[in-house]
Amino acid sequence: MDILIYVGVVLLIVIIWLVAMYNGLIRLKNRVEEAWSDIDVQLKRRYDLIPNLIETVKGYATHEQETLRQVVEARNSAMQAQKSGDTKKQLEAENTLSGTLKSIFALSENYPDLKANQNFVELQRELSDTENKIQASRRFYNSNVKDFNTKIQMFPTNIIASKLKFSSREYFEVEDEKERDNVKVKF
Repeated sequence: MDILIYVGVVLLIVIIWLVAMYNGLIRLKNRVEEAWSDIDVQLKRRYDLIPNLIETVKGYATHEQETLRQVVEARNSAMQAQKSGDTKKQLEAENTLSGTLKSIFALSENYPDLKANQNFVELQRELSDTENKIQASRRFYNSNVKDFNTKIQMFPTNIIASKLKFSSREYFEVEDEKERDNVKVKF
């Protein structure tokens, strides 16, 4: 009878331990999804701001159509990638869009009237604020991905994770090596 109690207690402890590991994995998975959702919200905001920015710039920079076309194409590609659900494709498209947006702001240096236009200044401020929020969301997402990936790779959780088909997530990283270079400031 005593042995049956010990076996029952050990079995109960193992079941509680398995449930705790499973719940921990679900909690981390949900945090990763929440963090990705935060990024999506900011990306949607950026997508909504870009057409207004393009229209404002068009009036001033009529011979800069190639730059404007590249930004529009990058935006459309990013929106398509978002709809596809392919995280890797979306990460690449968002990095491309970030790069092309920088070219729009560089145009303002060549057009003093554009630089002084209140709509452009406000849109630039809004877009800059959105880019900062995207960066913060990316850091939050990457932190949660790190925690989740670490959890599913560590023993003994990795056994449970593999049996339940939990798979690692990709980081939202800078793809363009030029963006990693230090900024050179000249006076």
